Amino acid sequence: MPSISKLRFLLCSIAVGAFAVEPSATLFENGDVKVARALEKAHVKGSFHEHKSNRVMVYLQAGRQRFEYQDGRQPAVFDWKARQVVWSPSDGMHSPEVVSDEAFNIIEVELKKAGAGKTETGKRDAVKLDAKHYKTEFENAQVRVLRVTLGAHETTPMLEETHNTLAVFLTDQEVHTTDSKGAVGSAQHKAGEVLWEGPTTRKMENTGKTPIEMILVELRD
Repeated sequence: MPSISKLRFLLCSIAVGAFAVEPSATLFENGDVKVARALEKAHVKGSFHEHKSNRVMVYLQAGRQRFEYQDGRQPAVFDWKARQVVWSPSDGMHSPEVVSDEAFNIIEVELKKAGAGKTETGKRDAVKLDAKHYKTEFENAQVRVLRVTLGAHETTPMLEETHNTLAVFLTDQEVHTTDSKGAVGSAQHKAGEVLWEGPTTRKMENTGKTPIEMILVELRD
């Protein structure tokens, strides 16, 4: 895994290795988000708790989970797919349990701000200019969530990101970037890492030999 200092130098951002920390550890936090990795162990029933903030959940592996509630709702079972991303609104007291036989990891993005609901995008918006590689998973008043897939040696056009964004890497990857001023950089990431970035304009090339995939959580502030 590359050093954090190297990633800061190359991309002027922060990266944290998800699988190098203990379960339920905080990976990154600022005034906008708190990002944690939760290891959900098989057949261990969690204590009742609640989440007061809306969250974006990225499931790194597949698994089945049963939820019990204290507000009179019937228990519910969810089958999560590997690399699935879902919207998780603040909810009442609940107790989760993995009812499949393997543990799985979740990247949990807790949203600290209500969001202004601004939907404006730049002229070089990724979804408008590069629908081949950028797909909208969902959007609401707080976030727009995109899935990025880039084949080996494929390159995006010069794209503009007008919002603060959290990237969750779903695959190992090597990338080469060129910004609007011609500055170039390169970096390597491991599956499960997260990366926080401010607004930027650049194009990206997958310099590896295999396809890459990531989730982008754009904040609507």
